[in-house]
Amino acid sequence: MTSGYVLIIIWIAISPMLLKTIDTHEEITVTGKREYRYKFLWAFIIFLPVIIMAGTRGSIGDTDAYRKMFQEMPQAFSGLNQYISTLTKDKGFYIFSALIIIMVGANTKTYFLILAAIQGFCLVKIYRKYSINYTISVFLFLASSDYISWMYNGIRQFMAVVITFASIGFLLQNNKIKYIIAILIASLFHQSALILIPFAFVVDGRAWNKKTIFFILAALLAVAFIGQFTNFLDNALAETQYKNVVSDWKEFEDDGTNVLRVLVYSVPTILSYLGRRIIWEKDNRLINLCVNMLSLIHI
Repeated sequence: MTSGYVLIIIWIAISPMLLKTIDTHEEITVTGKREYRYKFLWAFIIFLPVIIMAGTRGSIGDTDAYRKMFQEMPQAFSGLNQYISTLTKDKGFYIFSALIIIMVGANTKTYFLILAAIQGFCLVKIYRKYSINYTISVFLFLASSDYISWMYNGIRQFMAVVITFASIGFLLQNNKIKYIIAILIASLFHQSALILIPFAFVVDGRAWNKKTIFFILAALLAVAFIGQFTNFLDNALAETQYKNVVSDWKEFEDDGTNVLRVLVYSVPTILSYLGRRIIWEKDNRLINLCVNMLSLIHI
């Protein structure tokens, strides 16, 4: 795996130079401005080795659990109804997986490749359009090791993540209805996506606006009164598969997150606050949205 990772890093570094002699770019509209971006085909080709590596991986993280789950699914439409009746959570993901085994067979590598291709498609769609340097964005995705946490381990959660990520354009267009529909679809794969619905009404406006700050203060107050807050969340999640999850974090003193990771991921938010006046002067809608989303997520 390490050698494959190194080769992909090298590929991402040299691919822009290799593709220089080819007509790889086109002019598109990004937040009301005309910009030059990679054509989708070439952007996807640059990302393709990541998809292949994720699809052909060994027993990493939860891979064996997903492999076992997939192989135990019905392999004919006749068994689908009975299988669906046994599902209690995130039915969209399991039904989608069952359709894959019925239509293309029980080969788990094919299954993982299909999931990785869908995830990669969504990432490429957004990175290619909104990043001013596509290859740097892909490099950061790899260098952060997030591709392991998501594409190898939390596959079900990441399917929900990429659906919500791919819907960022709806927020930029201020189309809250389409965004909420996308979130509802994502919640079929992992119900935690529903927490993003309130964000649609908070992230509007310039970075670090009053709504955002108010929301952050409210979250800090919730943390200050953690006992009451965990009870509230447990009641709110009572009918979902996540009931008692927050109080369990408190009881076992383990929320599954390393403090160092939190500090590292907080750096962009801290820098955006320190440089907020520069961001205000630029008043770029995409940057404002990203900063507000980051600040809300990191609380």
